[in-house]
Amino acid sequence: MIPDMKPNKLRIAIVGAVLLAYFIISSTLYTVSEDQEAMVIRLGAPIKVADAPGIKFKLPLIDTVNYYDKRLQTLTPQSEQVILGDQKRIEVETYTHYRIDNPLQFYQSVRTLDQADAQLTQIISSSLRRALGQVQLPSLLSKQRPATVDLIQKEVIEKAKSLGIKVTEVRFYRADLPLETSPAIYDRMKSERVREAKELRAQGFEWAQEIQAKADRERSVILSDAERQSAITRGEADAEANRIYAAAFGKDPRFYKFYRSLQTYGQSLANSAPTLVLSPDAEFLRDFKSGPGAEAGKSK
Repeated sequence: MIPDMKPNKLRIAIVGAVLLAYFIISSTLYTVSEDQEAMVIRLGAPIKVADAPGIKFKLPLIDTVNYYDKRLQTLTPQSEQVILGDQKRIEVETYTHYRIDNPLQFYQSVRTLDQADAQLTQIISSSLRRALGQVQLPSLLSKQRPATVDLIQKEVIEKAKSLGIKVTEVRFYRADLPLETSPAIYDRMKSERVREAKELRAQGFEWAQEIQAKADRERSVILSDAERQSAITRGEADAEANRIYAAAFGKDPRFYKFYRSLQTYGQSLANSAPTLVLSPDAEFLRDFKSGPGAEAGKSK
């Protein structure tokens, strides 16, 4: 049985040597993928950062490796209530995109992604409260909202640099009124809009009265000018007619007298009843019966 024990010891020695070699190789080599960065830490002190993919070497037993994701990370903190500049409260939810920009600084300041998320959440919360505390609710509902968000983003980017983090985007995911204050704020906003509507209607009525009064004044001036001009024109026409009548009378008095008689007949008979009773010897009917020659024959 003694000769059989030697091969077993030999096999055990070979297996032990293989395990030892595997342990030494696994402790010496490490792999970095394309989406990772590796930091080599020797006895608690970082000595180098490997950002190129491939197989790397380190000292066994005394060197350890921390891996960091190079991809874009998304942080979505819990919603929080913020008091605005007009003392109104809103529920705000944000999302932030960032990546590890300086692994050494990241390791020295926060070390892990969980700690980084906690630190970054505090930075975002303080910047959010500081910026929104200076604006009013209507500003967040207008075109001024992107400017406020950009201000928050710039402040977060600047403060996150000390953590070895590069923030690429900070945006509002949701910004709503708290459920317990929404009805009261809605009623106040409604009453404010009703008040503004009444003021606008009153102002519009006042403007309408002013426009109507101005139009009436202009109408009176226009009518007065028209009546004055018509009176002048009528007077000039009457003067011209009298001149023409005088000239006609001077040329043929008998014809003028007969023409005036016809005008008298027309005006008198036009307004008379269907039956007009006159004496045959009436002076009124002399030219009507005898014609324009009656005056001439009588004078002869």
